[in-house]
Amino acid sequence: MSGLGVLIVDDDFRVAGLHAAIVGALPGFRVTARAGSMAEARAALREHPETDLAILDVHLPDGSGIDLIAELGCDCFIAGAETDPDAVRRALRAGALTYLIKPFGDAELARRLAGYAHYRRALDAGQIDQAAVDAALSAMRTGSRPDRRAETASPTERAILAQFADHATLVADQVATLVGVSPATARRHLAALVSAGRLRMSLQYGAAGRPRQEYRLP
Repeated sequence: MSGLGVLIVDDDFRVAGLHAAIVGALPGFRVTARAGSMAEARAALREHPETDLAILDVHLPDGSGIDLIAELGCDCFIAGAETDPDAVRRALRAGALTYLIKPFGDAELARRLAGYAHYRRALDAGQIDQAAVDAALSAMRTGSRPDRRAETASPTERAILAQFADHATLVADQVATLVGVSPATARRHLAALVSAGRLRMSLQYGAAGRPRQEYRLP
């Protein structure tokens, strides 16, 4: 399967569903499994060894998500309500790439995932130099591509940004129609603009079905 596989570990099924929806909405990511306990997380990793990243709650019914970091064998984010500084230090010592304190907005998790995608790309080369290491670490610290904000937007991205002069919010299909590109192309450029901090993305839930991604200016 293509895309970065993400395991969601949270004992609140509503929170797990929200995180899964954000992951599934981002190009280049997919949810491999959801788990509500440490035992379920271990079983999910055995069933889905291709998982790249786990998003872990701290307080689980059978222990602490922080204790899972070292044994899962994949990259990990902590996303929990624990605010004890010792917990943060323990998570980072164990190898967590970032520590998100609940509650946080949809856009914040999307931003951190965009940073993770750049972190992975920066370190995917067979040979890396100091600049690649610095770029990867900066992406994880800031949750976005470090040099992207300073780059000149592409013509398509400039055309997309121009649409927000007349619209407070837009979804990808609307952007595609307004700009005259395919929905897939619109989603790719919208994800790049979110990563660069030029747009914000949030999930809006209807009566049924998948949540839709809405974009707005920061």
